[in-house]
Amino acid sequence: MTPIFRLLLASAAVAIAMPKPAVAQDQQPSPRDATSSDDIVVIGEKSNRRVQDTPTSVAITTPDRIRQENLLQIQDIYDRTANVGQTWGASGFSIRGISNRGIGAGGAADTTTVYVDGAPIPAQALFGGPTDLWDTAQVEILRGPQSTIQGLNALAGAIILTTRDASTTQTSADARVLWTDHTARTLSVAAGGPLIRDELGLRLSAERRADRGIVRNLTIDDFADALRSLNLRAKLHWTPAALPGLDVQATANRVRRDGGYMFQYVDVDQPNYFADRHVRGNQPDRGYVSSDIAGLTIGYPIGTGLHLSSTTSFNRTTAIIVADGDGTPTDRLVFLNDNSFRTWTEELRLNIDGPRLSGVLGAWAYSRAGGLVADSRVAVPTPVGTIAGLLRAGGFPVTTASQLATAYARALPWIPLHYTADQPERVRNAALFGDLRLRLTDRLSLLAGLRYDHEENRYGAQTDTAFTGQLPDPSAFATPGTPVYVAVGAINRGVLAIVADAAAAPASRARRFDAFLPKVGVSMAWSPDLSTAFTVQRAYRSGGSSQNPARATLVPYEPEYSWNYEASLRSHWWGGRLSLNANVFYVDWRQQQVVAYFGRNAYDYNTVNAAASHLYGGELEVQARIDRHFDAYGTAGTVHTRYDSFTLPTGSTSQVELAGSQFPYAAPLTLAGGIDGHAGRWRANVNGNYRGPVFTDIGAQQGRSRVPGRTVVNARLGYDTGGWTAFAFAQNLLDARYVQYQAYGVQRALLGDPQTFGAGWELHL
Repeated sequence: MTPIFRLLLASAAVAIAMPKPAVAQDQQPSPRDATSSDDIVVIGEKSNRRVQDTPTSVAITTPDRIRQENLLQIQDIYDRTANVGQTWGASGFSIRGISNRGIGAGGAADTTTVYVDGAPIPAQALFGGPTDLWDTAQVEILRGPQSTIQGLNALAGAIILTTRDASTTQTSADARVLWTDHTARTLSVAAGGPLIRDELGLRLSAERRADRGIVRNLTIDDFADALRSLNLRAKLHWTPAALPGLDVQATANRVRRDGGYMFQYVDVDQPNYFADRHVRGNQPDRGYVSSDIAGLTIGYPIGTGLHLSSTTSFNRTTAIIVADGDGTPTDRLVFLNDNSFRTWTEELRLNIDGPRLSGVLGAWAYSRAGGLVADSRVAVPTPVGTIAGLLRAGGFPVTTASQLATAYARALPWIPLHYTADQPERVRNAALFGDLRLRLTDRLSLLAGLRYDHEENRYGAQTDTAFTGQLPDPSAFATPGTPVYVAVGAINRGVLAIVADAAAAPASRARRFDAFLPKVGVSMAWSPDLSTAFTVQRAYRSGGSSQNPARATLVPYEPEYSWNYEASLRSHWWGGRLSLNANVFYVDWRQQQVVAYFGRNAYDYNTVNAAASHLYGGELEVQARIDRHFDAYGTAGTVHTRYDSFTLPTGSTSQVELAGSQFPYAAPLTLAGGIDGHAGRWRANVNGNYRGPVFTDIGAQQGRSRVPGRTVVNARLGYDTGGWTAFAFAQNLLDARYVQYQAYGVQRALLGDPQTFGAGWELHL
């Protein structure tokens, strides 16, 4: 850990005397707005509780922090949050060591969902969907299971991104221009105000990003990670005077993203690859995202302490990715995946806010249709061992069989084929849920929740394959008519059979699941400034059907469940100048969905329920006010994960043993913190984050996938006149050079972002 980062964290700890006031979720945030964290309302739990009244471990990023740390997209928040982090570039993230797509590479359902203004965003589009942070009111990362409240796809947590609402009382305008030394340009504008004062307000926002990129493709002479994106949003807010109390908000959001792949490998077979980043693939690695979101929320008070609301969302998203799978000038592996989904949700809620009973009761409906269309050129390694075994079974001596199989693999090291697939899916979900708090005394409260969740899903698959190479000539091995000549001809027919076996006519399988997800707990307010809570709840990830590509069959798998035990502390100290919040947890996880291989070739795999594991850890969040010129904040997280057992089904040939290994990207320690300083019109921020070493793979030999820990420090200095701000910033100020992922034995890796300097200008009227 660098001395500067130690000093940064020490300053946040020494600031035990004074918490940073956070910006409340507010329709008109300004760089100088600073209210107590008590005023921040947690939206994700749907009960409108303050942070200090919420036992869930929640990390909230406010507009002020977004500005001061120069955060542009949700991935920037992942790495600055305890027990949260990116996995493979922007393609995913983990919460408490659990990847949002699952930890065993199996299963179709996600473990975490990102919501933007109430709309769930498909995981396939998160690398470039509507998750940029311009004109954002609040970002919440709810760590730990949210199955009772959120239900579907929330076993590990949930992320709630809320954009700035339209005001019916005040007119405002905002703009920002950003430039970096790596030729990245961002232009952002927003404006809004009342169309009918006190009744109807409108807000419009737009952001255009243009990034030249930093990774050059030497083969096609272009930047592999160049980016162009456009994010447009309109929000309408109606509070009609004729119906006092009625509140209607409508949202429309359109995103178009054309840029590099969701993560970008760099060739590391050169001495200076951190400074001179390049690749040699003969195909561009690209990612295209098209997202259109519409949302409507209607709320109305129906009595003292009772509020009824309806939230409807529709999301049409397409994510197309094109990748050069081999990373070489040869045309061996090219993947094209088109993921398109239409998602509709409807939620009815009754919020209760009484002197003794508070919480929420609700009903939920969800429908998602779409799926994957793939059109790829694939090369399967020639199975030398399988060929040698067949030759031995046909009467060849062991040595001769091995030599002939090896010679054949030299002539045809890869089996090239054109692979197309259509994998439609439909998921329908309905649920009834409740999450209530009953005050037994002024200090003691009981917490209880229950969700009945019903899911129906249907997964389909149709695949077509065609051999696209040249089979070895048997006469190159032996004279026609000899046993070796005949054997090579038989091997050729076997290769064509392998290709043919991977093709299949359309097939589909429907599954139904019902889950009861209880939650119980107790909360104790020891004083107005100190409270504790303990909760137990069950979490759930649905089952489904998995295609085995080599056998072209659909194989069912069952749901997985976890029991989660969590204790929390919420506290204020020194007259409210320091806030200290903490959570500790233990999770027991069973029937985990993992991938098993069955020996025919590299594509002979499907999802099975085969693992059990546990994890435990905690988070600590501190906010402090040092004096009238300095605020400080810090967060720390630790998680320890372990597969307890791994039992594969009969017939599996998988060599990976998960028992005893850790989850991938489960950092044992994460730290982040920052200091804000302001004197007159000058305002500065220094922040840093540390992630400990992680394994990027699973299994008994995961030690060879270990990547070291890294520390990243950032800074911003601005001159604020009240109406406009000019500023300079540095990302990765100390030029930390680190690897995010590198496959064993492959000279390509995902690298961390380089040192970057930039400048910007903001307008707030």
